Amino acid sequence: MTNHAQSKSDVDAPTLVGAAPLDSILCTEELLRRPSRPIDHEKENSALSALVRALADSPHTILQTLADKVLEVLQADSAGLSLLTKDEKRFYWAAISGEWRPHIGGGTPRNFGPCGDVLDRNIPMLFTHWERRYPYLSSATPLATEGLLVPFHVKGRAVGTVWVISHGSSRKFDAEDLRLLESMGRFASGAYHTVQSIEDLKVEIAAREKAEAAVREMASGLQAKIRRLVDANIIGIFIWASDGGIIDANDTFLSIVGYSRRDLASGSLNWKKLTAAEWRAADEKRVHELEVTGIAQPYEKEYLHRSGDRVPVLVGAAKFEGATDEGVGFVVDLTDRKRAEVAAREIERRYQEVRQELAHANRLATMGQLSASIAHEINQPIGASITYANAALVWLRAQPPDVKEVGQALDLIVESGLRAAKVIDRIRALVKKAPPRMENVQINEAILEVIALAHGEIANRGVSVETQLAERLPALKGDRVQLQQVLLNLLVNATEAMSGMREGARELLISTAMNNSDHVLVTVQDTGPGLAPEGPDRLFEAFYTTKPNGLGMGLSICRSIVEGHQGRLWVTANKPQGAVFQFMLPTLARREWQHPS
Repeated sequence: MTNHAQSKSDVDAPTLVGAAPLDSILCTEELLRRPSRPIDHEKENSALSALVRALADSPHTILQTLADKVLEVLQADSAGLSLLTKDEKRFYWAAISGEWRPHIGGGTPRNFGPCGDVLDRNIPMLFTHWERRYPYLSSATPLATEGLLVPFHVKGRAVGTVWVISHGSSRKFDAEDLRLLESMGRFASGAYHTVQSIEDLKVEIAAREKAEAAVREMASGLQAKIRRLVDANIIGIFIWASDGGIIDANDTFLSIVGYSRRDLASGSLNWKKLTAAEWRAADEKRVHELEVTGIAQPYEKEYLHRSGDRVPVLVGAAKFEGATDEGVGFVVDLTDRKRAEVAAREIERRYQEVRQELAHANRLATMGQLSASIAHEINQPIGASITYANAALVWLRAQPPDVKEVGQALDLIVESGLRAAKVIDRIRALVKKAPPRMENVQINEAILEVIALAHGEIANRGVSVETQLAERLPALKGDRVQLQQVLLNLLVNATEAMSGMREGARELLISTAMNNSDHVLVTVQDTGPGLAPEGPDRLFEAFYTTKPNGLGMGLSICRSIVEGHQGRLWVTANKPQGAVFQFMLPTLARREWQHPS
């Protein structure tokens, strides 16, 4: 590898005294707790295949191709590779894709920088705003909001890192991004080793006479490229015959299927016999594809390991040019990826359980705040029932008894009982611990029920409520209790914010409207003191609160619920004062169009 001169992005370590501590910019543990985006096998397989082809056809550009593929697969803003110089005193940015592309060739010190910290600990790390610790990165614009780095090694020696960057708050890396980047890091190890080998080979060839070097290069052709790729052991590679016999294979392939070089030399290895019966139809399809086009696009299958276990793999193949009965197969072991998928599903299941527990706890806490007003709402119809019952007794004891008046009093007792029962039903629905239940929800009805439940608390705090509910709104598909929890949180928060005001109107406006043709918009607007100076986005952070006794989970849970319904929740300032919370949810027709049965 070329030893680059120090770039303008580098500084000496002594100038960095007083920088922020490392722990203050690390959020790797948070990354593992974030919900993971779904695995896209097709995109990942396509990227791996493209990298294998690029390594065989154009190895001198493989590092840049790798950076391009990392950017594409991880959907980041910037991606690249940092490599140690030969004197191991600094890193240089050997390949960059995305918004940081103009900084290619720059670098960071080995003894004080994010790459150095990753190699020192030999673990992946997620940084946020790393310029706070490494001030020299302030000149690398746009600034990095998050940077995820993974180390890679060659023959046990750490040589660099693969990294991705997001330059804005909308892109948050998760466990699936880490898995993908670690997979790309393993490929980077082999690519780096191959490129280094090719550089050494070039030096040897250059030392010989030009004529001899030209003859050797022409004679080697495609076979030399494949031989180098086979020996690099980046992925499993084997040379096959049309009858299924395996003529040659590298150590990686033999390790995948559990056989030795002695087994290979005996001629007993056959890829068809290594394939379980249920995969043979898929193999036949790829054989036909090979005969027609000369290439079999990568596909997933299973090989039978010598131990009897099954090994999930990604397989692709190509015929040798000019040959009819021989070719090369490429094999990637997917065992780690499959385990990661199982682990990811388990993490997602546990995340959903924790989220439901937090949501239930939040509902209980909110209902506790409303306990006085709820008691009043229940006591009113109970007190009325007692009054009507006493009146009925009076009319019964009259001489003669007034049956008509008694009947009217009994009707009023029944009406009061039903009114109390409705209040209790609403309370039970909100405090009950039950799994999410997706049903058709009329959002206007849900809003009116929540207002009725919180009416006493709102009135006690001197707040007036107005509604502007659009007519004939389409139904939403969702969990009624969860959506009412969002509404209740927003109403209680607005009421509490306004109750601390000594002067000025205390007005709460709740409205609904159609947004475009397939989303419903719900708005909760107050005339309270307004938003905190830290900015609206902080309100939705877990454990951030402006209340003296608050836990800071209510709005975070609300946003999680809305996003779980494929919607969006946000807040803006009201004019001339106050706050406007809005959330948008897809209608039933929109959700069914997105997820047809």
